[in-house]
Amino acid sequence: MANKKERAGNIFCHIYLIILSAAAFFPLVWVLLCSVKSSGELTSEPTRFLPKQFTFDNFAHVIRDLGFAGNIGNSLIIAVTTTCIAIVISSMAAYGIVRFFPKLGSAMSKVLVTTYMFPPILLAIPYSMVMARLGLVNTRIGLMIVYLSFSVPYAVWMLVGFFKTVPIGIEEAARVDGANKLQTFVQIVLPLVMPGIVATAIYTFINAWNEFLYSLILINSTDKMTVSVALKSLQGAEILNWGDMMAASALVVVPSVVFFMFIQNKIAGGMTQGAVK
Repeated sequence: MANKKERAGNIFCHIYLIILSAAAFFPLVWVLLCSVKSSGELTSEPTRFLPKQFTFDNFAHVIRDLGFAGNIGNSLIIAVTTTCIAIVISSMAAYGIVRFFPKLGSAMSKVLVTTYMFPPILLAIPYSMVMARLGLVNTRIGLMIVYLSFSVPYAVWMLVGFFKTVPIGIEEAARVDGANKLQTFVQIVLPLVMPGIVATAIYTFINAWNEFLYSLILINSTDKMTVSVALKSLQGAEILNWGDMMAASALVVVPSVVFFMFIQNKIAGGMTQGAVK
């Protein structure tokens, strides 16, 4: 009797999860199917699920004529650079907090994460004024600095938990073998916390890739525009071309979804290993 109830419960859970997955996956499928429809078909039969004829004219128009490939390149440059700098700074800061300030480490990491208490729109005007004084408005460097001000504190807070899992005895053994502090940190400690660094880097990259508000405020040149703002600009056109909108959305979303599918195990493993008893 118990086995039957357990089997029925498992079947119900699987059906429930399948329905939720289908509901979550349907918008992406709809965007992909609409992106390969012709403009006439999207206008005449907007609710038709499968296209009558597959065409990639929308992708060609978005990439070649609208310059969306350049916007993707801008987002890649900004997101990758922000992620690399944030990981280098936050890994050293988190290690310093754990090893050199063990008593104040927990309080310091909590103070750092309080930067997320402020809504982004509240800091939009101060950031704009500072960037204008520094002459960094409409520059990728200025946008990276803004992103780093949010990414580094959160990355430090996340990595503190990972560095706490490294036994101090391993570092002492390396020092006895002749390794200096830098060699111990790079060759011994960092490989042990690599799952956490990967998870933090992915989180930082996704945040920088999807950010919209500060990119809209600080960047006003089309050739430096990121994908989030470029996608919004298509919606603000005088005549909205749904084919271009769907194709551009597919170019932005699909690579992120595929990338996340490949690295989701590393994210889950990194988050699990970062739990400190």
